[in-house]
Amino acid sequence: MKKIAFYTLGCKVNQADTASMETMFRSHGYTVVDFNGEADIYVVNTCVVTNTGQRKSRQMINRAVRKNPTALVVVTGCYPQTAAEEVKAIPGVDLIIGNQDRADIVRLVEDAAEHQRVDTIDSVRKLSANTEFEELSAGDVTDKTRAFLKIQEGCNQFCTYCIIPFARGPLRSRSLASIKEEVSRLVRAGYKEVVLIGIHLGCYGKEHGGELTLFDAVQAALSVEELQRLRLGSLESVEVETRLLDLMAADKRLCRQLHLPLQAGCDTTLARMHRPYDARRFAELLYDIHKRIPDIAITTDIIAGFPGETEEEFASTLAFAENCGFSKMHIFPYSKRKGTPAEKMPNQVPETVKQKRCAELAELDHRMQQKFLEAAVGSEAEVLFEQTVADGQVEGLTSNYLRVYVQGAAELCGTIRKVKLLRAETGLMIGELV
Repeated sequence: MKKIAFYTLGCKVNQADTASMETMFRSHGYTVVDFNGEADIYVVNTCVVTNTGQRKSRQMINRAVRKNPTALVVVTGCYPQTAAEEVKAIPGVDLIIGNQDRADIVRLVEDAAEHQRVDTIDSVRKLSANTEFEELSAGDVTDKTRAFLKIQEGCNQFCTYCIIPFARGPLRSRSLASIKEEVSRLVRAGYKEVVLIGIHLGCYGKEHGGELTLFDAVQAALSVEELQRLRLGSLESVEVETRLLDLMAADKRLCRQLHLPLQAGCDTTLARMHRPYDARRFAELLYDIHKRIPDIAITTDIIAGFPGETEEEFASTLAFAENCGFSKMHIFPYSKRKGTPAEKMPNQVPETVKQKRCAELAELDHRMQQKFLEAAVGSEAEVLFEQTVADGQVEGLTSNYLRVYVQGAAELCGTIRKVKLLRAETGLMIGELV
């Protein structure tokens, strides 16, 4: 029985893709082993969103080659999709596959193993307007309570800093029937929560002329009555439909958390980024969301040091973010990506300035996160317990993404229990079972 090892870099969509590929190889009799061990085949699922992601992708490819020089080394994902020749030039790479044809990866790998050549086999296919959504089954990860189901692929936003539209191609969506079927299968497998994810999730169905929207996808998932929780991945604020918020208020299974990337809180910066909103519109949307669902958690992404960002513009972003009251911010220093308009913009911000701004945002993030946690003290919440932690405690998540620790045994894992939230600590809540 052949041994195969996977390493995944980047986003939740990449992780979901890897889980699907692992499941396919297991079904063909392969044993999935740890990437740090010895395997017959190594698969590196790569990321190019930032320079760090691309550099780490190269490091992991080289590590696989060194680990077992006789193994088949396969590189897939965004790196070969955007820079096939560069990846092929890495010594020891046997096969490259882009962000399509992963449904056929077992055959591609077995063909490559049977006909090993000196040259790298290039199976990267150009992503065109006719590219269809690959309806891969969600992978089974036996030690988890949440499953990530990819229902959307591709992006047409073309923000000036982002390479993703080139790496992931045009918009395409999973069918409603497939969503319902996959959610049913995951529930039968024992998952308590399903997370719907995509590259541009809020554009679900848009390629069909607006006949379908994310609301329809959510309804399809919630039509599986046995599903206990449904969570949404990242989506643009301007794509949050009123009827989606109404559904969130009406059906407690739809988790009260939205991840809405802000990126900047200054209109001139947002315009240079080619974001689809201004600060005022973003604030109005947040106000409406909080009015409808008061206990909702809004998390976000912010880029520090975008080309041309002055001290005044950064101060505007800092103040705007504080007024938004996010429960969590993911902070990124701007990373120059080859081939994007921002790469050639004037007034590139020095790395030292980017790091200073990231530190200021991180300090604000800590304050806002603690304020959000402290506001929940004394309340009761349903917690999905996921894993044991130190000192006889079990860790889980509430619907609005509060991380909660309670005293308990491993038997709690995989169950949803009511918890009283007693006190806030750094980044988490301490509670007790009701």
